[in-house]
Amino acid sequence: MSTPLDPEPATTTGRDELPAYISNGLIGIRVLDLPLLPGIVLASGYSGLHPEVQVEAAAQAPYLLAGDICVDGVWLTMDTQQAEFVDQHYDFSNGEVTTRFRFVTEQATANVEVLTFCSRTQPTLALQEVAVDVDRECDLRLRAIVDITQVHGRLLRRTLVTPGRPDDTLVDGSILWASLGDKSRCGIALWSQVVGEPQPQRQVLDWGLESGLATEYSVHAVPGRRWRLRQIASLVPSALHADADREATRLGAKGAEQGFESLRAENRVEWNELWKGRVVIDADDDRWQRLADAAFYYLNASTHSSAPSSTSIYGLAQWINYHYYYGHVMWDVDFFCVPPLILSQPDAARSLLRYRTQSVRAARSNARLNGRLGLQFPWESGPNDGDEASPGSGKASWYEDHVSLDVAWSFGQVVHGTGDGRFLEDEAAPVIFGVADWITSRVVPSGDGFAIRDCMGIAERSEPADNDAFTVAGAKAVLRDAIALAERLGRYAPPSWETVLGGLELPTDGADGGLITHDAWTPDEEKGATPGPLAALFPLWTDVSPETAKATLDRYLALAPDYIGSPMLSPLYGTWAAWAGDRALAARLLDEGYSQLIGERYLQTLELDPRKNPQKPRSGPFFANLAGYLSGLLYGLPGIRIGPEDPAAWPQRAVVLPEGWRSIVVARAGIRQLPARIVARHGDERATIELPGKKRRTKAAAA
Repeated sequence: MSTPLDPEPATTTGRDELPAYISNGLIGIRVLDLPLLPGIVLASGYSGLHPEVQVEAAAQAPYLLAGDICVDGVWLTMDTQQAEFVDQHYDFSNGEVTTRFRFVTEQATANVEVLTFCSRTQPTLALQEVAVDVDRECDLRLRAIVDITQVHGRLLRRTLVTPGRPDDTLVDGSILWASLGDKSRCGIALWSQVVGEPQPQRQVLDWGLESGLATEYSVHAVPGRRWRLRQIASLVPSALHADADREATRLGAKGAEQGFESLRAENRVEWNELWKGRVVIDADDDRWQRLADAAFYYLNASTHSSAPSSTSIYGLAQWINYHYYYGHVMWDVDFFCVPPLILSQPDAARSLLRYRTQSVRAARSNARLNGRLGLQFPWESGPNDGDEASPGSGKASWYEDHVSLDVAWSFGQVVHGTGDGRFLEDEAAPVIFGVADWITSRVVPSGDGFAIRDCMGIAERSEPADNDAFTVAGAKAVLRDAIALAERLGRYAPPSWETVLGGLELPTDGADGGLITHDAWTPDEEKGATPGPLAALFPLWTDVSPETAKATLDRYLALAPDYIGSPMLSPLYGTWAAWAGDRALAARLLDEGYSQLIGERYLQTLELDPRKNPQKPRSGPFFANLAGYLSGLLYGLPGIRIGPEDPAAWPQRAVVLPEGWRSIVVARAGIRQLPARIVARHGDERATIELPGKKRRTKAAAA
């Protein structure tokens, strides 16, 4: 495995930057510069009523790895001004964050090093080690805490001794917490220990009703010795277990039995396996490799096969100055995040889509509510129920019909990429067939064919339009998949699928034949530069003539200055420019469309270019952007189109890479459940996909 490039350590604090974000796909934690203070915790499948807009939203859970330090009666949480931040380092190779700070009191200074991570092998567990030494003799107290004071909700139960079995109390305690509006619950169990000599005195603190968990360790400390407070916390959402706190107790005790060091070693092995799928870029500037490693890390850290829900557009991250997507599941996750995961973590790709299969009832009801057949997936889907959860009038949900097409298309990509026949029959086919039925009820007759009236594409405009190119392209792609899969499975395909497929036409410019955004489009209209037609070319791979493709690329690449820096499609400009054969433009647009969207601390991909949107909060990691960059690296620039044919036939374009780039290599990509090697060298006639026992060689394209 080649080692990923870590972001630069943080050495300053008190700046308008996003704090560190760690996750294992089930738990997500914002770790502060002083990690013992409560940050923000989200859990997959844990949701509540948003206190302002009053719709289902991702809810903050109690902070499960809080703590405190006392030096001769002076407590860190009461005198935070006495803490001096030293640095914080993020190790992408294993998902660990290490923070150092000093706690300076009149009596003594405590030097503190805090290691924090979430376990991928035991996904309900988050772990922390607080190592402390002092420069002068003093009385030292360390606390492990589950903090409930910063979140909405209510405490339903707190347990310090195992009911009926006091001798079987292996954890410090547990709580059962209900979210605001009782939308869901979560259970948290805490185990702690201090390693060091002499052994401290231990006391489980009972602070009475409506309090969290706390365990205190007291020792007379002397210089030259170090004490390590170890915390193992288990968080179980009620989406995975009805008796969440009891199950958290069991899993927390199991983790304690296994031990901190063993869990840490297992987590490192798991990450080592994931990094075998690293995207390696040979380019003049190693910045692109750093950004690829960061994107790969954040996407894979935030997804896991054990997650009961999909992830949000920010993964399991949230911060105090942004929550305007409310943790809702939106089309961006299916369309942008699933394709890269097919190659790096296919079980997680299936898990993201399993949320959709579990919410088929909601999609069917949504179609009925709108007078349509089949499955209409919501524009903003609630994390647990899967129902439409757009706040207020939800105008976008009236017209943004492409969401159902994006979901169904993603199912098809997983079917083709993994070759998983059970997934096809049990999960993909019902969704793809249901969306195909919906398409036939959504279109209206128009001339000799059909039209999709009053719809919106990727650009969320104030008014809808007819025959949005991205929507029409998605509908045609889904209908083709539905017809082919029905034939493959020996299932009935209604004649209307074929009829509508043949009757839908992409909107084009009468002068040059290139695609346009929608009927009667003009470039100076509201959000007229949005490159929806380019998204129809890639990632959708819509089949058009070379002349149509060239005209479409020329038109919307010329409009790039009016759009680039916006969310979702900006990172794809480098791929589109490369498809146009302009290497210099590809490098420049990749810089403007992706590199400029990267936050300084820990390379978190932002939603918007902060230079162009200085009044907007810096929100991230924004998954449509980082996954778009990965999709360009894995599919767009290599010219790889996933399909039902042999993977050797997936490479379908000559390889043109941005100026200064020589190759893109993935040493291990999961293709059809086999480890494959992908090599895309600039100038090659085609990229190569090498499966075990098969090697496909290509000649370099003529100069």
